Amino acid sequence: MAQHKVCLIRGDGIGPEITQAVLTVLEAAKVDIEWVDLEAGLACVERGLPIVPEESIQKLAELGVGLKAPLTTPIGKGSVSPNVTLRKRLDLYACVRPVRSLRGLPTLFPGTDLVIFRENTEDVYGQVEYMATPTVAYTLKIITEGGCERICRAAFEYARANGRRRVTAVHKANIMKIADGLFLRTFQRVAAEYPDIEANDRIVDAQCMHLVTRWTEYDVLVTENLYGDILSDLCAGMVGGLGVAPGANMGTKCALFEAVHGSAPDIAGQNRANPTALLLSATQMLAHLGEHRAKADIEGALEATLERGVKTTDLGGDATTSAFAEAIASELRA
Repeated sequence: MAQHKVCLIRGDGIGPEITQAVLTVLEAAKVDIEWVDLEAGLACVERGLPIVPEESIQKLAELGVGLKAPLTTPIGKGSVSPNVTLRKRLDLYACVRPVRSLRGLPTLFPGTDLVIFRENTEDVYGQVEYMATPTVAYTLKIITEGGCERICRAAFEYARANGRRRVTAVHKANIMKIADGLFLRTFQRVAAEYPDIEANDRIVDAQCMHLVTRWTEYDVLVTENLYGDILSDLCAGMVGGLGVAPGANMGTKCALFEAVHGSAPDIAGQNRANPTALLLSATQMLAHLGEHRAKADIEGALEATLERGVKTTDLGGDATTSAFAEAIASELRA
């Protein structure tokens, strides 16, 4: 019996290609995983099924861990977002986005190494909005103490478990004194329970400036849904773009690891896609499973491959998806 049993959603568009690339690398690393394929995405919609079938949700809830390639939300067909569906049904309240400079991939922000904890279920993304009059639109920003507490606690627990020295709360409490004030007060209350971790806070606009001027000063950022969405992509751009940006949506009972970029249907089937984001999501998953040696080995092999100049076209190289994966796998076998 395999040491780990993990759900696998191969995704839409480039999803199957980058999934296969990641599986090639994990096999070379000799990680003992039994993959349980689940249905989700466009193929389900085309067969008249929900975009995420109930059976897939139940299996994820049962096994508690999954790896997911990008899924597409059909436009103009009344379909819900598969990503939002999974987050809501499995209560994946924490979006966890590591952001780290990779050797062999030069950027303007060397030495970047931080982790963003974004609250995933509240804020304006609750989509409580309506037209008050034909010319006035209202959107409700909903923040709860419970939602703030669990994302802040998750950030501090991660910092303590991973040797991180500082947690920074990002907010706009100087203007939104009630909603963001609640977030900040809750952060400060939780921070008092972790005296071994330095705690501070930044207003979101100042934080954006600091990220591109003093980025090495930051370690773990914890923030609300909207700010986290923006900061995550800003930080991804600092280290090479969404093609190298891993992520996870995590709850108390389930964790779903995924590349945060789209399904790129325009290049699907062309063996051109960059599998790095999904591969780094998989190594994030390995850490969650306690496979820290395998995580380090794979990330080292990835960086060695980049340093040798083997890169996909989006990173300035000419390697195909499969060739890039095989180059990483060869480093692991050496």
